[in-house]
Formats: sequence, C-alpha cells, structure tokens
Amino acid sequence: MRLADTEFTSRPWRVHDVAPDFALEDVWELPTPGGPDDLDRLVHAFAGGDGSAVRGGIVGFLFAARWKLGELFGWDAPGKGVGDRVHSLRERLPSDLADGPRGPDVASLPFTSVFQTHDEWVAELANGTVHALMHIGWVPDEAGVYRAQMSALVRPNGWGGRLYMALIAPLRRTIVYPRMLRAIGRRWQEPARA
Repeated sequence: MRLADTEFTSRPWRVHDVAPDFALEDVWELPTPGGPDDLDRLVHAFAGGDGSAVRGGIVGFLFAARWKLGELFGWDAPGKGVGDRVHSLRERLPSDLADGPRGPDVASLPFTSVFQTHDEWVAELANGTVHALMHIGWVPDEAGVYRAQMSALVRPNGWGGRLYMALIAPLRRTIVYPRMLRAIGRRWQEPARA
C-alpha cells in the first residue's frame, strides 16, 4: 500500500542526513509483519531473492523492456554506475555507519548496499538516468507489529533523468510496485507456513 510521504519524512532516519540532495519519489508499506528484530531477516531475504518478484507477467515484461532500452540508449553502459558517474553514498557516511554493518547487495537487481542499522537499510544504484536509493525502514504500528516501509529516493541525471522518472511514474505506482510488493509478502509468509 502506498503511504503518505510524511511516513518517511517525519521519522528520524539516518539517510536524511546522508542524502539530503535526493528527492523522495514514493513510500510503500510492505506486507511483512514481524517483530522488532526482524529487519535483518527481511533484508537478507530481499537481497538473496531469486528475482521472482520482478520476473514473469507484466512486471517481468516491463523490466525486460527497461533493460533493453538501457542497452539501446547506453544507460547501463560501463562508466554510468556507482563509483564511475557518481560517488557511492558510502563516501558520505559518518564513521559509526561506515564502520557498522553494510548489509547485503541485492542479487537480482543492480543495487549495492550502503548501510544497515537495527531499523534501517539503504542500497543504491546508478545508471545514465538516475542515482537512486532504496530505503527500507522497520517501523511498529499501533498494535506493536513491525512492518517494512520501502522508500525510493532519486537524484535524476539532468533533464533526461527527470523525463525518464516522469514517464515511468505511472507504471511504477500502478503496476510494478503493487505486484512486486505482493510477491514480497508471499515470500515473507513462506517460512511461517513451513
């Protein structure tokens, strides 16, 4: 379920201090109920996933189309990523975050982990269109059940990046994220059913 931006902006996340120049695109609640110490389990399940949340059906088609466009326009060419076109967010980390757990890289998508705390995980990617952050926060609801909130933060690469983000926003919000989050929720519930 999509959430109000204030669900991200009103919380004291460490990423606010590290990435003030990134714009918030979306905030989503993940169907991942758990306890106060379950963020690490979610992060490892998410990062080590087989990519099934983005394969098959219309979501798989949209991702395949994006990779093909990236190939044609050179968006994903060598020299366009983190460490080449943009500096890694890790270079901005204060010492407590830099020396702390980094978290796992995402196996099925080109995201590299930046930092992980008890209630926050940030991973980044960069290409010819954007430098993007995926922020997963672990928050309790009124009943004390914890759930993940996924936020997307971006720094577009010029007018082309801004146009790209505007063009994909309807697809991302109506098709990709809702279906991807349902798949994550199904996967999250599997250990409980086993």
